[in-house]
Amino acid sequence: MPWPGGGSTPVVEAAAAVPDETDRRIINALQGDFPLVPEPYREVAARLGLDEAELLRRLDAMLERKVLTRFGPMFQIERAGGAFVLAAMRVTEAEFERVTDQVNAFPEVAHNYRREHALNMWFVLATATPEGIAETTTAIEAVTGLPVFAFPKEREYFVEMKLHA
Repeated sequence: MPWPGGGSTPVVEAAAAVPDETDRRIINALQGDFPLVPEPYREVAARLGLDEAELLRRLDAMLERKVLTRFGPMFQIERAGGAFVLAAMRVTEAEFERVTDQVNAFPEVAHNYRREHALNMWFVLATATPEGIAETTTAIEAVTGLPVFAFPKEREYFVEMKLHA
């Protein structure tokens, strides 16, 4: 079964809507304890006293309203032979929407955010091989006409953070 709201995360500018009590229960239930079974959504829904269709509808609605900006697994891509970097660009206001669409069209791009900084577009690049980072940044530069600044990870920290809504 596909992940709700799969694909690249768009730039988020609007304030997130406030989740209701059921949405809060769903958010709390899905942090760090997603079941690895053939029908995980059905199992989570049953734990919450919902049916699977309602759970999936609510996840999609929370993604649409930006209560959640992403719902999906977190992988240690280097252990699978891949690579990722935090990347940034300097984009003029007049070009921001066009460049956002161009950058987000790359399947290697996730978590694209606008920031109040000289480098005002920040995103994560994840590729199947370490060489894919340079290839993807070069391709993004060719499409957008703008330089991409890639910031590789220097050290890894694991901090499990569970947010309760």
